[in-house]
This record gives sequence, structure tokens and C-alpha cells, in this order.
Amino acid sequence: MSIRQKQSTRATSNFTPQTSNFTLSPSNFALPDRTKEFALRIIRLCLFLDQKPGVSRTLANQLLRSGTSIGANVAEGKGAQSERDFLTKYSIAVKEAHETQYWLDLISRSELVAENRLANIRQECNELVAILTTICKKLKKKRK
Repeated sequence: MSIRQKQSTRATSNFTPQTSNFTLSPSNFALPDRTKEFALRIIRLCLFLDQKPGVSRTLANQLLRSGTSIGANVAEGKGAQSERDFLTKYSIAVKEAHETQYWLDLISRSELVAENRLANIRQECNELVAILTTICKKLKKKRK
């Protein structure tokens, strides 16, 4: 065991984030990879929205912030110093995923992008909410 691993083990009281256990179908990505891929899809959607006039740009900015923040918080969770820190990062990721659902719904309902073009990314967002929520609930239950 390396010095860093020993320090990490001592500092976290045997805490090990198990995000790699949450491999998912159909994409079969580990959660950090899946949230990064989701962020890239959000970026591409926002680039498309940014080309439209008017309110599209404002919505794109909001969507960009929340949609990319999910993966950023999952990535921060990988470096968590404690179980509580991990839970905090993942709880923020859940909130950002809910916000992303909101912006995607608003974009769909305003007909800025056809629903059939948003269906897959909305489904992925729903799945991320479910996965992250489950992780947080299990961790909270374990802590009790």
C-alpha cells in the first residue's frame, strides 16, 4: 500500500466511495464516466441553443451550468475526505440533476428543440437522478 493510500485510509475511517460498483446499462459506464458523457451531450445541446436568437441563450447558460455540474460533483466525490463529504457532493449532484430536468423540460415545452430530439438526453437525466438518489439514500441509511 502506498503512503497516499495509507493516509487516505486513515483520514477517511475506512471510507471508500463505491461509484465503480454502479455500472449501468445500456451504456455500461461507471458513474463518473457516464456523468462526463452526459455533460458533453449537454454542451452540444447548449451550442445548438446558443445559435438561436432570444431566450434560447439564457436557457442554454442555465442548462450548461446545472448539466455539467452533475459530473463535476461526482468527480469531487471521488476525492472525498470522508463519508459525509462524499454524501455532500453526491447530494449536490442530485440537486443539479433535478435542476437539469427542469431546464430540459422548459426547453421542450417552449418548443425550442423538438421533444424527439430531447427524449434520450431527458431519459439519461432521469436515470442519473434515480442512480444518484439511490446512492445518497443508501449512504444515509448506512450512517444511521
